[in-house]
Amino acid sequence: MVVRGRTRWRLFAAVMAVPALLLGWVIVIVIRFMTSDYPLGGAPETVPCAEALRFGGARVPEGAYDERCTVQTWLDTSYHAAFRMRRADVGTWLKDSYPAGPEPGTDLCEKGADLCLNMDSATAPPPPDAAADAVTVNVTYEGPQGALVRFSAFTV
Repeated sequence: MVVRGRTRWRLFAAVMAVPALLLGWVIVIVIRFMTSDYPLGGAPETVPCAEALRFGGARVPEGAYDERCTVQTWLDTSYHAAFRMRRADVGTWLKDSYPAGPEPGTDLCEKGADLCLNMDSATAPPPPDAAADAVTVNVTYEGPQGALVRFSAFTV
């Protein structure tokens, strides 16, 4: 004996479950966007500083300390490095790293920086062996002996 209506209720339940599942998925996405700084991924990850500086065509200077380096990847790749070094060695390190680059100066520096180097155009591109499209270096002098270097290399 065949019971009438049972198949239709199952089909109706299956069809109604689809909007409920979609609503649940939308709620999860909204919560993720509201609670995460990186809802689509690409959170910063710690990397060796040699990798970060190599991406921008440079090397970690001899005697560097307090090194902190990260990479963020999603649509673009962005490496950031911060380290301290001897103040007297900053100019030599910049010249050795970017011999064809512009002269370091004070134009377009981050707030509080005493010296910077920006390479991001046709007139001052990063070196050919760099994977980055642009490199910025900001140096803040910390007394007569030390300097804090903040380095960024990224694709655009």
